[in-house]
Amino acid sequence: MDLAYIPSPSTGVLHLGPVPLRGYAFCIIIGVFVAVWYGNKRWLARGGKAGTVADIAVWAVPFGLVGGRLYHVITDYQLYFSEGENWVDAFKIWEGGLGIWGAIALGAVGAWIGCRRRGIPLPAYADAIAPGIALAQAIGRWGNWFNQELYGRPTDLPWALKITEGPNREAGLYHPTFLYESLWCIGVALLVVWADRRFKLGHGRAFALYVAAYCAGRAWIEYMRVDEAHHVLGLRLNVWTAIVVFVLAVAYIVISARVRPGREEVVEPAARAADKPAGDAKDEGDSEPADDTEAGSATADEPADEPVDGPRSPDDERAGNGAGKG
Repeated sequence: MDLAYIPSPSTGVLHLGPVPLRGYAFCIIIGVFVAVWYGNKRWLARGGKAGTVADIAVWAVPFGLVGGRLYHVITDYQLYFSEGENWVDAFKIWEGGLGIWGAIALGAVGAWIGCRRRGIPLPAYADAIAPGIALAQAIGRWGNWFNQELYGRPTDLPWALKITEGPNREAGLYHPTFLYESLWCIGVALLVVWADRRFKLGHGRAFALYVAAYCAGRAWIEYMRVDEAHHVLGLRLNVWTAIVVFVLAVAYIVISARVRPGREEVVEPAARAADKPAGDAKDEGDSEPADDTEAGSATADEPADEPVDGPRSPDDERAGNGAGKG
């Protein structure tokens, strides 16, 4: 008898009349809003302007969704292009299937475009939104719970996830890897916030820390999963991806700290220019012209000092007589 377990929803879709509300898409949308909201708070704390994070997210989010879907379809192509499968399903993003590696990679391209349009350094923007991305992942993973997908090996632990019978899955109790990753991502967000405050991370190092920390957790969580995946040298493809990306992120932190130590003082030049007082716009060497009433050493009201008349000594007379000789 199973005394405790995490139940799965009976359906991942809630219908409001003719409009279907899918749990997977709902989690993704909430995650995006949280990332933008918290990223905006961090951007303002760094001296940026309100709304900049959202403006750049307009570029980053669509690119990220496309990149995440492309990575999933390419690495799991057999689900869509093998015999008996319908390739049209590759476009049904609401049914699940977003690879975080592709989402971050192509999302960074979109963010770069948005930053270029605003004259903002991409590393500074990435540092500001890094914890928000981790929180978005933590929320987005609950979409897998709605779809009853990406669970781990069978287990009888009290927090086991109960999976019902369905397409490509067998009923039973499994490790809730979606929950493990969600909790791990919350821990990653807290780690980045703490490290950023403690060490004043800059030039993309806060984002690199998020990437490295996420990869460390993703490697062992991925190892527990039992869904179909490609293997290389006995390890799942995503485990190798996590290892490679982890090494690259750590290398970036080390090299960047040596080449560009410290943190950017100005993250959004337009914001600094708007906040700068009008008097500061003048060059430090500029000076106001002297007032006419103060020019010169004497005025009409204050005549210049003159020698006082009085008896002259013989020495004074001799000095005066010699002054005109040349």
